[in-house]
Amino acid sequence: MSTANKIKITQIGSIIDQKENAKRTIEALGLGRPHYSVVKTDTPQIRGMINAVRHLVIVEDVK
Repeated sequence: MSTANKIKITQIGSIIDQKENAKRTIEALGLGRPHYSVVKTDTPQIRGMINAVRHLVIVEDVK
């Protein structure tokens, strides 16, 4: 059985004064307020979303 890699995404910046695209990406990731965290499966789609809002989030590996 293979185990999928998980990553923890924590929002560190506010979405106030951000472009609408960044606001929608943060919402799609399941975040919304600074210091909120979610655990997601590490996929190319999630990595692309993280890359779009890399100035607002930090990413950690979950074991």
